[in-house]
Amino acid sequence: MPPHSTSTAPLMQLIYASRPFGFSGDMLEDILMAARRNNRRDGVTGALVCRADLFLQMLEGPRDKVTATFGRILRDDRHLEVSLVWSGDTPARLFPAWDMLEDPARSWMWSRDEVRAGAMLRASAAEARAVFDRVASEAAAAG
Repeated sequence: MPPHSTSTAPLMQLIYASRPFGFSGDMLEDILMAARRNNRRDGVTGALVCRADLFLQMLEGPRDKVTATFGRILRDDRHLEVSLVWSGDTPARLFPAWDMLEDPARSWMWSRDEVRAGAMLRASAAEARAVFDRVASEAAAAG
């Protein structure tokens, strides 16, 4: 089912944080290519905020597909210290047009020192959701 199709099944959103293992541009490109291919197939959309010390990702779509995607991420050795930040039902997608939007972490997020000190592990669900609300509004404004 394409991400933009309508369905009566309830939608779920899930946010997790992890630390990349062996981060490189090639690794990120591999992750994004696989995510986009799998997400398009499964009707999952979302965004990945990434930098060398942080992955913060929102997945959204049918509960079974989002759960299966998160299961694959948990088994992926490119992710260390995976932490579920939030999951729940949602009435609408934040990223309906994106199989997986790549968004580099910005200065308005945590500094490297804050990440090393555990900021992503202490982030509340509301703080993490606010990050993706901002990313979605910036993506919409960009076209």
